[in-house]
Amino acid sequence: MKSRILLVEDDASIALVITAALEAEGYNVSHCTSIAGRDQLLAEQQYGLMLTDVVLTDGDGMESLGRVREAAPHMPVIILSAQNTLDTAVRASDTGAFEYFPKPFDLDELVRTVRQAIGSSDSAGAVDFADDVAPGLPLVGRSPAMQTVYRMITRVLRNDLTVLILGESGTGKELVAEAIHQLGSRSAGPFIAVNTAAIPGDLIESELFGHEKGAFTGAAQRRIGKFEQARGGTLFLDEIGDMPLEAQTRLLRALQSGRIRRVGGTDEITLDCRIVAATNRDLMPMIAAGTFREDLYYRLAVVPISLPALRERADDIEALARHFLVRAASEGLPRRQLTAAGAALLARQPWRGNVRELRNFVYRLALLARDEVIDAGTIEPLLAQDRAQLPPGQTPPIPAADFAEALASWLALGEPGEGELYSAALAAFERPLFLHALAVTGGNQLRAARLLGINRNTLRKRLSDLSIDPEEALRS
Repeated sequence: MKSRILLVEDDASIALVITAALEAEGYNVSHCTSIAGRDQLLAEQQYGLMLTDVVLTDGDGMESLGRVREAAPHMPVIILSAQNTLDTAVRASDTGAFEYFPKPFDLDELVRTVRQAIGSSDSAGAVDFADDVAPGLPLVGRSPAMQTVYRMITRVLRNDLTVLILGESGTGKELVAEAIHQLGSRSAGPFIAVNTAAIPGDLIESELFGHEKGAFTGAAQRRIGKFEQARGGTLFLDEIGDMPLEAQTRLLRALQSGRIRRVGGTDEITLDCRIVAATNRDLMPMIAAGTFREDLYYRLAVVPISLPALRERADDIEALARHFLVRAASEGLPRRQLTAAGAALLARQPWRGNVRELRNFVYRLALLARDEVIDAGTIEPLLAQDRAQLPPGQTPPIPAADFAEALASWLALGEPGEGELYSAALAAFERPLFLHALAVTGGNQLRAARLLGINRNTLRKRLSDLSIDPEEALRS
């Protein structure tokens, strides 16, 4: 007989869907809508699993989970929440929940997780509960892409596994590293950040490992390196893809052995810090070219976290812009408000510099806007200034909302003969798209196909149909 499941959910439609899915799997589901109802059912019956919402009719479903722990210490708990923030994900992790699902969620994935939780002989519910979490979390956004990031962060908070953060410049890689440090078990220790791209190649080892007096010309006294400075805390190695090969070798040796030696020294020093690395480079081609060590990559990427570009989380742009306006005001700039039309205009922009570019633009808005309320009419002139400052011949990508207008303009230039419009329009669309994909990937057709999301054979056929020579395209 399958386990009995307790579902605590005050949204009738969600409760109905979950109950139907679990009962179809053969589970017996009891449902209630409140903390009081939950406590009463737990007192009357034993359950193999509980699924609970956070915001319930009579309080916060997570704050009172201590009572659940007392009543059913070995029962796994799955938390469901529409409050899709990093704060909620971390609180769920701190309760020892088996899993956290932001709403809306994939029902099939939820059912699979229920099976795993009930079948687990060592449920995550045995972890001690915590009542609160440190405020001031640095990440903003509730998009599905950021939910994936939040869930990955919560998985590494209670361990010291090495993390590699991947993402374009400006996506917030250091903020993720800081969140892992602030919310993890080493938060009482220092957070030491090193931009390896900013250190001359011949000084990287001295910066990381330190040096003894007289180790080289100019070493007038002993210097403590970043590894030692981070003792008890976290060492963040930013732009790791720009580290010279020789330094990569020494870093790998340190990570493998857990010990370092200062330059010019003989004593071994045991490492006591968590390593979080980050890069905006695609390391796989570098590994193939021999410019980045494959063994170092796998040593660093024990837990990889990929940050989405801002264009992949456009739903977060309004929240980010409002957040930056509040921060700007707290730092002495004029207090501003953003209209819905202004937020919509910001959400249509490409933001090639990602969150960093958006932040700088919003701060400039706060400084230069004449009115307290910022609308689209205030924003557009600044956007026009930015476009005017682009290098000659370079234009920003057309926002998605303007694509239909661009197509209408193309059609207005004159239609091809009867029966040729579709093929002509398709060619006009595909040619610049394929040329761009080839340029971005250096002519690598396999990577270009992956970028486009199509089969490599399909790409080859279309290149042939359009008479595009990949090598010639790169030279043009």
